[in-house]
Amino acid sequence: MANNVLFILSDEHARDISGCYGNKIIQTPNIDALSARGVTFDNAYCNSPICVPSRASLATGDYAHRTRYWDNAHPYDGGAPTWHHNLREAGRDVVSIGKLHYRAPEDDAGFSESHHPIYVPEGQGDVIGLLRKNGRPRKAASAMAEKAGSGSSGYSDFDNRVADTTVNWLNGRSEKSDKPWVLCVSFVIPHFPLIAPKKFFDMYADAPIPMPDQYDPAERPSHPGVDAYRSSFNYDDYFDEKTVRVALQAYYGMCSYLDHNVGRVLAALTASGQEDDTLVIYASDHGESLGNRGLWGKSVFYEDSCAVPMMMAGPGIEKGARCETPVSLVDIYPTVVEAAGGTLDDRERALPGSDLREIAHNTSKERVVFSEYHAAGSTSGGFMVRKGDWKLIYYVGHSPQLFNLAEDPREIKDLSGQEETAAIQAELEAVLRRIVDPKAADAMAFSDQAKRIEQLGGEDVIRAKAEIGFTPAPKI
Repeated sequence: MANNVLFILSDEHARDISGCYGNKIIQTPNIDALSARGVTFDNAYCNSPICVPSRASLATGDYAHRTRYWDNAHPYDGGAPTWHHNLREAGRDVVSIGKLHYRAPEDDAGFSESHHPIYVPEGQGDVIGLLRKNGRPRKAASAMAEKAGSGSSGYSDFDNRVADTTVNWLNGRSEKSDKPWVLCVSFVIPHFPLIAPKKFFDMYADAPIPMPDQYDPAERPSHPGVDAYRSSFNYDDYFDEKTVRVALQAYYGMCSYLDHNVGRVLAALTASGQEDDTLVIYASDHGESLGNRGLWGKSVFYEDSCAVPMMMAGPGIEKGARCETPVSLVDIYPTVVEAAGGTLDDRERALPGSDLREIAHNTSKERVVFSEYHAAGSTSGGFMVRKGDWKLIYYVGHSPQLFNLAEDPREIKDLSGQEETAAIQAELEAVLRRIVDPKAADAMAFSDQAKRIEQLGGEDVIRAKAEIGFTPAPKI
């Protein structure tokens, strides 16, 4: 039976800043209620810990090294088929409301309608991020600390309008139809700037939010792959303890504001009388380091950055279930297509994702998930594979990192290069190489980025451009 699908996506929501993932301080009652009436995936990941390639993988169901949407200057351009195309061609209404972060409105992304889309600036995106081997500290990095606090922002105003439009759309679909619909709702918050509406900022005025993990410089891990990012995106240079606490309060407030808007959408779905016929999925495009290890933003493979919240509820989904099987955003493609009554062809069945409904019923901790990074702040390609309790982070040209997440969830002890873990490291490296040739993918990324630099007039022309700290929301 075909169902409606409501897919809600947030931006930069760290998995652990949700009540349903065990956080006792954050107030996310609507996301928690969605979790309670469905299945929550405890080990969900993005396929690239930065906005544009993550969203391209989500749309295409494939990895960056195959689609070549490498970074924030190689946005999705309609050149690869998406689940949006599949379902639109199958006769479904496939509607987008909110942020896309694709190239430009003239590209066919596969939607029947698109309301309030955000595209990359000027159809180019973060071109300064192309200069990976000759990177410099980002001038815009100071804004992370300087802007932190309470008030309205372009992002909070935008998300309010996205919620308004979604509620109106659902109200207009309250009459039951034989043709299922797919509605993609994409909020921007809690992506920085770290500005929370005052009501939500004040919710955490006296909250015992702890300082970031491993924040003391003496505790911070040092690795060439991580240090390169920390040096380029030197956000923490502008923080002190007072500013950190303001930033954390703002982020918590933003997560509660996100939850408020998610609640408005879910209430409208219930009021429309279509809740029983609608599969609801919530996820985020990547996480947020939030000061842990002296890092802010995303772009690394620690859990704060690479893990995402993910849950679904609706017809046939067990209530209150938890699923330990590792999953990732590429699993959204087959899930939505099959839930909405579409058909996967041979090419689509060969994509790396699987239907989340099947995964939830046939759990296996040994399932492999994969993520990669070829973008700003990295001097070489980075790759991550998760299998069971183990996570391998592999850098071209640098030593790997290996963590046992069951015994070391804070990822403090790197177990790579040790005799007692040599077998598991070798196994995970073999798993990685069955997915991708790291050196070949790294070379391809740098080659494509070099061509793009040349197209844009060279490094000097790019360096003269204004930096993009974050993609501005359109005034609507």
